Amino acid sequence: MSSTIRLYFPDKIQSDLSSHLTKDQTHYVKDVMRLKIEDKLSIFNSQGEWSVVIKSYEKNGAKIKVMGKVRDKSNEKNIWLAFSLIKQNPLNFVIQKGTELGVQKFIPILSERTIVREINIGRIKKIIVESSEQSNRISIPEINKPEALKKFLSQFPKNGSLIFCDINSNQNSLKNILAKNTDGPICILVGPEGDFLENERKMIIDLKQTYSIFLAKNILKAETAALSAISIVNHHLNLS
Repeated sequence: MSSTIRLYFPDKIQSDLSSHLTKDQTHYVKDVMRLKIEDKLSIFNSQGEWSVVIKSYEKNGAKIKVMGKVRDKSNEKNIWLAFSLIKQNPLNFVIQKGTELGVQKFIPILSERTIVREINIGRIKKIIVESSEQSNRISIPEINKPEALKKFLSQFPKNGSLIFCDINSNQNSLKNILAKNTDGPICILVGPEGDFLENERKMIIDLKQTYSIFLAKNILKAETAALSAISIVNHHLNLS
C-alpha cells in the first residue's frame, strides 16, 4: 500500500498547473498530516495520477503546483453492485469495502421488503472518495439514486451480466458465466433481509442477462453476501 498522501481532484490536471486544494483538503494536509511548504503529495482523477508540491497556504486553500504525471488511468473491470438498501452502518461498510474491491457503480434497489427507503447521496459520495484515496485506485465509483427493482431490471444493459445471489440456486461457480461477458458490466444483485418476494425473484430470473449463484449454505447478512460476491467475481476476473 502506498504511503503517499493521495487526494481526489475532479478538475482537469496537467503538468505545471497551479491550483488550490479545497478547504477540507487544506485542513487535512496542513493540520492533520502537517505537510510543510515544498512537501509533495499526489492528486488524481479518472485520467490518472500526478505528483504535486505545496507552494503556499493561502486564505482560499493550499496552493499546489503539478510536477508531473506518475500514473495513467487504469483499465479496470466494470463491476457494479445492486443492493437492497440497508441501515446506515452496514451500508457505510459495504460502500467503503466495495470501493476498495473495485466496484465501479453502486445501485441502491427498492424492493418490497426494503426497510430503509432513502439515503444521503452526499454522505455516500464522501465515503467513496475517501475510500478511493486510501485504496490507491484512480477511478471514483458512481452512486445512483435509489430505484425500484422493476425499473432497474427493465433498464439493465443488454450486454451486461447480472449475477444474482440466490440461496435457491444450485450454481456455485462463475467461471463459465464470466467467460461469456466480453464488454458489458458485471452487476452483482443482493436482496434485502428476508430475501426477495417470489414474484420479484421470478422477475429477476426471467431477465435473459441473469445468472443465479449460490454463495453459502448459511444465511448471510446483506453486507456479507455483497462483499463475498464481489470477492468471488474479482477472483474469477483476475484468472481470466
